[in-house]
Amino acid sequence: MKFLGGLDRYLLAALTTVAVVMLALSVVINFGNIVGRYLLHAPIEWAEEAMLYLMIAFVFLGGARIASDGTHIRMDVFVRLMPERARLIVQWLTDVLMVLAGLVLAAYAVPTVRQLHDFDQLSVAAEIPMYLPHAVIPLGLLAMAVVTVLRLVSGRWRDTSGGSH
Repeated sequence: MKFLGGLDRYLLAALTTVAVVMLALSVVINFGNIVGRYLLHAPIEWAEEAMLYLMIAFVFLGGARIASDGTHIRMDVFVRLMPERARLIVQWLTDVLMVLAGLVLAAYAVPTVRQLHDFDQLSVAAEIPMYLPHAVIPLGLLAMAVVTVLRLVSGRWRDTSGGSH
């Protein structure tokens, strides 16, 4: 159990760091584009596209932190009204479904990423290899599934209050 807790912390620290770097890069590009557009009258043509891909990476990689804490958005108004045992069962089932959905979606996304890599397709303005932003999606979904499994195995899925952690 101690090993899993360490693995969980290491994985989350790495993913959170990468997600924060993606967000920071997006802010820097946006600031540079504002300066270029309004002060120098020379906008950065690839800025919007790069910021979009960085934001996608931020969301999918940062989603692992949310999944690990069990604080994702959920419609739990009725779950909160359930008796504790029923609430725990629903929470456990929700986490299991999260893992299954993440694994299935990641598996279906991988062939698309491979095709984009094989075709060597580039984005229009920034000329970013298109497999990179697309690869973040299955990677993020897989990370969310893994940290949810670690949360299930560690017993942290039990939230007796009925709300988010």
